[in-house]
Amino acid sequence: MKSFRALSSAVERLPYTQLVGGSNPSARILFSWLTFFLVVNLSHATEPSSPGPVYVIPIQGEIQKGLVYVVRRGVKAALDARASALVLDMNTPGGEGEAMKEIMTTVEKFRPTDQTYTYVNKEAFSAGAFISASTRHIWMAPGSTIGAASPVTLGQDGPKELPPKFVSGYAALIRAAAEQNGHDPAVFDAMVNKQNGLKIDGREITAKGDILTLTTQEATRMIGNPPHRLLASGVSSNLEALVRQSIHPHAEIVRIQPTGFEELGRWIVSLSPLLLSAAFLFGYLEFKTPGFGIFGILAATCALLFFFGHYVAGLSGYENLLLLILGIALILTEFFLFPGTLLPGFLGLGLVLIGALNAMVDRYPSDPIFPTLAQLQLPSINLALGFFRGLVAIILAARYLPETPLFRPFRLSVTSPSPSIPLPDSLGIHAQGKATTDLHPSGTAQFGRNSIDVLTEGQFIPKGANIEIHRIEGASIFVRRAPLSS
Repeated sequence: MKSFRALSSAVERLPYTQLVGGSNPSARILFSWLTFFLVVNLSHATEPSSPGPVYVIPIQGEIQKGLVYVVRRGVKAALDARASALVLDMNTPGGEGEAMKEIMTTVEKFRPTDQTYTYVNKEAFSAGAFISASTRHIWMAPGSTIGAASPVTLGQDGPKELPPKFVSGYAALIRAAAEQNGHDPAVFDAMVNKQNGLKIDGREITAKGDILTLTTQEATRMIGNPPHRLLASGVSSNLEALVRQSIHPHAEIVRIQPTGFEELGRWIVSLSPLLLSAAFLFGYLEFKTPGFGIFGILAATCALLFFFGHYVAGLSGYENLLLLILGIALILTEFFLFPGTLLPGFLGLGLVLIGALNAMVDRYPSDPIFPTLAQLQLPSINLALGFFRGLVAIILAARYLPETPLFRPFRLSVTSPSPSIPLPDSLGIHAQGKATTDLHPSGTAQFGRNSIDVLTEGQFIPKGANIEIHRIEGASIFVRRAPLSS
């Protein structure tokens, strides 16, 4: 308020106030208010906008598939929050090559790409060096090391080097990442390929036959003309100091914490085709057995595990589970409310398949609404595997399971109320009766005074419908809807 009064007083003393009223008090006050608001708006316009949060993702311990899901979740959260920077807090001895490649690809999704950082605290060996190359800036804690990235395979006799052609492929991968992010590709190449060594300014950093590993002092050494650092941008005592020093002094730091579900999600995703197959099989068995029982529960469990695993893995959201529920609801509507109409059943099956397919697509906030063909390739393969394996399992179940002791209780024995009494003569082909329960495909029907168990050949017949016998095989009586009388 004091500043406003001072501003008003100063404005009133200006000569040009005569243009808006001179000695008129009302005009001077009005002009003072307008000037005040103009100054405030101009000051707000010139103030720097507050920085977005800095997201920190841990790359700790051995690199494996479960860590991919942590990184994926962190990058998507950072994009959603419009983070100003992404920092990988790294302390790893290395790990799986495929998991490393997925992490590198995921980090590249962050925009702006020039605001990606690796903070090496204390080790970035092997796969950790590769991931470091995929970020624009590398900072190191005092006493840290980075390098020793030659790919190896673990056997019974310990680690063994890969053949030269595989080493060459990994060397090209790390060089490409280094070039894309402004690092010297020769430095990273020397970490992978011991055949080259490393010489800079005529000085041998690493001899041929040795793998390059750099300490903090070596990585931050000034070289070249004009002078620049060999690899790391600088040294920071801790990650918070790095953010304050290099990113923004007032940025909020958001740390992504691994959960115990990531490893569970890893196993569920790897088993996704089998879970889909099991869901299809158990759904078929539930359809073939009377009432809602164990097979329906197992089918629902497999479906929920499938979507839960992909949600934990950072692939699926709640919307895909809603598609599954809606699809199942439409299928049940087809069977129990509008049997034979086909449209609800096909629409429901389509929603189930779309939900399952979309749950496996790796999508980011910056991606277009519809997934690309590249994004659909692996999910389509997994969905096809799950569907056809489930189809094969259903065919085998229909052929062999009814004869097993486990399924004998579900088999229908068609007898009169007393097994010693023979079936009435009226129970022949074309004998007509009425369904006393829903037939899907098994149930009970009334023929005269006889209540017997019957089967349809897959179609649903509701309770109360007129039916007729059209086939008898041993103790099994097959029925269908009775034709309408003219």
